[in-house]
Amino acid sequence: MTRGLHLVCALWFALSVAAYAQLNGDVIGVHDLSPGGVSPVQGPRPGSCTYCHVPHSGNGDMAPLWNQKLATSVYTPYASTTNPSKGNAQMPLGSDSGLCLSCHDGTVAPGDTVLFGKLPMTRGLNTADQFGPSLQSSHPFSITKLQDDVDLVVTLASSGKTADKTGAVKLINGNVECTSCHSPHVQAVDKLSTNFLVRDSSNGQMCLACHDPTRTAVNGTTLANPLAGWSLSIHATASQFQVSAQAGLGLYGNVAANACLSCHAPHNAKGATRLLRAADEQTCASCHSGGSNVSPAAPNVFAEFGKIGHPFPTGTNPHDASEAAVLNNNRHATCADCHNAHGSEQVTSFGLPPLLRVSQMNVSGVAADGTTALAPATNQYENCLRCHGYSAGKGNGTTVLYGYLPARSGADPLNIIPLMNSSAKSSHPVMHVRSSSFAQPSLLVTMLDVNGSTTKGRGMGNQIFCTDCHNSDDNREFGGSGPNGPHGSKWPHILEHNYVSSQAPGGPGTAITVNVNKQPDLTINGPYGMCAKCHDLNVVMSSSSWAYHQEHVFTDGFSCSVCHNAHGMTATSANPTGVRMVDFDLNVVGANGNNPISYNQAANTCTLTCHNHAH
Repeated sequence: MTRGLHLVCALWFALSVAAYAQLNGDVIGVHDLSPGGVSPVQGPRPGSCTYCHVPHSGNGDMAPLWNQKLATSVYTPYASTTNPSKGNAQMPLGSDSGLCLSCHDGTVAPGDTVLFGKLPMTRGLNTADQFGPSLQSSHPFSITKLQDDVDLVVTLASSGKTADKTGAVKLINGNVECTSCHSPHVQAVDKLSTNFLVRDSSNGQMCLACHDPTRTAVNGTTLANPLAGWSLSIHATASQFQVSAQAGLGLYGNVAANACLSCHAPHNAKGATRLLRAADEQTCASCHSGGSNVSPAAPNVFAEFGKIGHPFPTGTNPHDASEAAVLNNNRHATCADCHNAHGSEQVTSFGLPPLLRVSQMNVSGVAADGTTALAPATNQYENCLRCHGYSAGKGNGTTVLYGYLPARSGADPLNIIPLMNSSAKSSHPVMHVRSSSFAQPSLLVTMLDVNGSTTKGRGMGNQIFCTDCHNSDDNREFGGSGPNGPHGSKWPHILEHNYVSSQAPGGPGTAITVNVNKQPDLTINGPYGMCAKCHDLNVVMSSSSWAYHQEHVFTDGFSCSVCHNAHGMTATSANPTGVRMVDFDLNVVGANGNNPISYNQAANTCTLTCHNHAH
C-alpha cells in the first residue's frame, strides 16, 4: 500500500509539473545541466532540478533547499559618483543574488554540490556569464539601503513597488536582486533576449520599471533628471536604424527597441561606471564612427574628430557625470559634455539663434555670468561656456593643433564672456542681439553655405550661434554632408572656413609674415572665407567703412586678425576705444614711442607702430 501511494504521489507530481510547464512556459533552458540538455555545461546526473535543489536538507536547510555550494567571496559592489545607494560588501548568506552568484561569480564551479559532491562537468561557464568578486561592472543589487533619487520611480524606495504593470519586475524583500530581473526557471519569456528575463524588455521596458525619465523632484525639491526627455529622444524612437547582430548592442534589431541596451550593459560592462558598453565617447563611437553596426549609417561624427577636433578625455582627465557645470577640474570635451544621450533628439530643422538645437536637449550649461549652473541650458552659448568662460581647465591657447592665437588687450583671450556679453565694447552678436549703433554696409542679407551660395544659407538675423563660425567644414546645416557642430574641421580653431593670421616674427611693430597672396581671393574659398560667410569682402575693400582696407589687405597682405578680434572686446579694455571689434594683435602691433596703442573711430586714425611704420 505504501509503495502504491508513493507511485500515485510521484505520478501526481509529474503531471502537476507537466501542467505547470504548459501553463507557465517553465523552460529551464541552459540551466538544465543534466545529460542531453541544451546547456553546454552538463553533468552526469539525470535530474534537471538536483543540480541546484535537493528534496531535503541542502545547504544549511536554507530555502529553496539549495544544493550548489555557496561562494564565499567578498564582493566589491557597483559604485559611482551619481549612485546614492551603496551596495553590500558581502551579500547575506542565502539571498537570492547570493544563490545566483554561487555559480556566476566564477569562484565555485557548476556541479559542486552539497549532496552529491563535485560532479564532473563537460566545461565551465563562459567568461561572459562569470562576474567575479568585483561587481562594479554589473547593475547594483543586494543594496544596503535603496535610496530615493529623481531618476527612480517614486514608489520604488518608498513602498518597494515598481512601475511594471505586469508585476513581473519586482523588488525582493524591498531590494533589487538578480531575481528582480531574471527568472532562473524560464529562459525565454522574452523571445528575442533569451536571458531568463522576467518579461519582454524591448524598448527599455524592464529598465523603465524602476527608472522614471519624467520625474522632476524628490521630497519637494526640484532636481535635474538625467533621463529627462527620453521618450522623444533619438535613442528611444529610432526604429528605422537597424542594428547588426555582430554589433553587440542589444538583441532587438533596431536602436529604438534596444533602447538603454544600445549604450549600457547590465553585466560585465566595459565602462564600469554607469555600466557603459565602453569608456565614455567610445560608447558613442559604436554607432557614430561609420562602419556597419547601424544601417542606415548614423552621421560619422568621429571622422570630424580626426581633423582638428575638440580634445577627448585621457586617463588623467576623465569625464564624470557629476562634474560641476563649469569644468575647472580638467580639460576635455567628451560627447556627454555637449550632448545628453537620454534627451538628444534628431535635428530635422534648424532653428534661429540663440536657442539650443534639439540634439543638445537637456544638456548642462553656464549662464552669461560665467558661474550660475544651468540644468538644462537654454541657449547654445551656455553650453559652450562650460569651458570657454571662466573655467580654469580650458588650456592656455598654445596648442599648436589649433593654430596661431593672437595676443589681445584682454587678460584671457579664451574667456569669451567679457569679450561677447552685453557689457562688451564691441562683439559679434552671440550672447546679445546685434547693435544698431553702427551701420554694417558689408553685411550680407543671407549667410553663405559651405559652397559659397545662399541655397543652404540662413537669413541674417540680429543674433548668431557660436556654431555659425566654429563648425565642421562639411556640416549639413550649411549644405555639406557631414554632421553639424564643432566636432572638428580641416581649418584651425575648428572653424567652418579658413581664417588666416599675419604674424610678426621680429616682434611687435616689425615686418609681418605675408602668409597669403596679395590681392587674395575674397570669396568663401579664400584666406578670409570665414569672414566672407557673412560679409561681402568686396564692400569691405571698397573703403565704405574704412579708407585703408584695400591698401592694408591687397597691397601689404595684412589679415583681418591683425586689427580685429573676432569674438569682441571687454568693457574694461584699455586698448583701443572699442568699436567695430578693433582690438590689435599685440604680437604684431607695437606702441609708437610712449603713446598708447589706440584707434580713433571718429577720425579713422591709429596711433601705433606696425610693419616697421609708425602711425
